[in-house]
Amino acid sequence: MATRVATAVACTPMSDDPATPASKLSVQLDDDVAQGLYSNLVLLNHTENEFVLDFAFIQPTNGRAKVRTRVISSPRHTKRILEALKKNIERYEERFGTIDISADDDPVFH
Repeated sequence: MATRVATAVACTPMSDDPATPASKLSVQLDDDVAQGLYSNLVLLNHTENEFVLDFAFIQPTNGRAKVRTRVISSPRHTKRILEALKKNIERYEERFGTIDISADDDPVFH
């Protein structure tokens, strides 16, 4: 199985110390993981110590969802993910225009 190596800039990798400087991080990406999985539904749950994100695919014709992968993350890291998503959405919209999430879209369940 071939692997790919990517380089990314990470803020305080594996550390909760805000004084730790940003550094280069080498990320290994296996070919099967690089293919990715399509998800059009995410189920979110949390406890005091962790967030659980179940990424699923729901087929419009039968209304049944199948979880493709589960990500379990600490509250602090989950908030970092949220901030990174916000920044990336801003960059996307600057380049490609506003993402419309009008009321016609599928509802968000809480």
